[in-house]
Amino acid sequence: MGVVTTEAAVRVDEDDEDEAYGRKSYPKEMVVLVVVALALALIMKAVLVQAFFIPSGSMEKTLHGCEGCRGDRVLVNKVVYKFRDIHRGEIVVFNGKGTPFNAEFTPKPAKNFVEKVRRELQSAVGFGGPGDKDFIKRVIGVPGDVVACCTNDHVTVNGQELDEPYVYLEDPATPQMAFPPVTVPKGQLFLMGDHRDGSADSRFHGPVPESKVVGRAFAVFFPAKRAKVLRVPGTFDSTKHQAQGPLPGSVAAPPVLALALAMPVTAFRLRRRRSGRATAD
Repeated sequence: MGVVTTEAAVRVDEDDEDEAYGRKSYPKEMVVLVVVALALALIMKAVLVQAFFIPSGSMEKTLHGCEGCRGDRVLVNKVVYKFRDIHRGEIVVFNGKGTPFNAEFTPKPAKNFVEKVRRELQSAVGFGGPGDKDFIKRVIGVPGDVVACCTNDHVTVNGQELDEPYVYLEDPATPQMAFPPVTVPKGQLFLMGDHRDGSADSRFHGPVPESKVVGRAFAVFFPAKRAKVLRVPGTFDSTKHQAQGPLPGSVAAPPVLALALAMPVTAFRLRRRRSGRATAD
């Protein structure tokens, strides 16, 4: 009986030791998990998918960004155009630096180093503020297209009228702004905002170089009640371009995907550590 009691006591002591070890290691494992998740989010932001904030109302009402609105946050596929051409009807984010486009939003400079780091971390997980050089518009014409307005109050591409139910006019009775035919040069795009009387776009500043495009906006992920996939309207089907969908699994926000990828790494480390302790015992 004394032996049994001793063995039972040893098992209790071991259980208590394991429980104490788990309590001590949990905070460390959580720190590792967060660090790995942030690192993966930064990698995805730089290479695969980046979140952008809509700072203006130029894409109303497809994308909210009007004064007083909670600006939408979109996910942008940064690799799709490395494998295929940009298609008409797609919504793209481009860098306006070096173009005639004026900043739609001017962020306040960071007051100190800590605030700068905080902004970078917020940007990495998709909740940073808008950049002053980032613009988002819809592709209306690609190289070689002839874009004009208006025929029956419709924009035309190569003489074909576009049926654009997504177009927003503050006064629906007011026709769209007319402009003469523009032939899109090689390597450039004719971009327009869906808010036709509230967007400074290629009608004013001319076509945008394809090299300035950051990627294709394929989904709204915040606020949650407005979450949706940004599809190419049917009116562009006749162009015979096939729209590229989001990367597999990329509808989830970057930090969520990063967290999912980080979990197995942390679990493996914890399992290996416990295995080592068991072998030593």
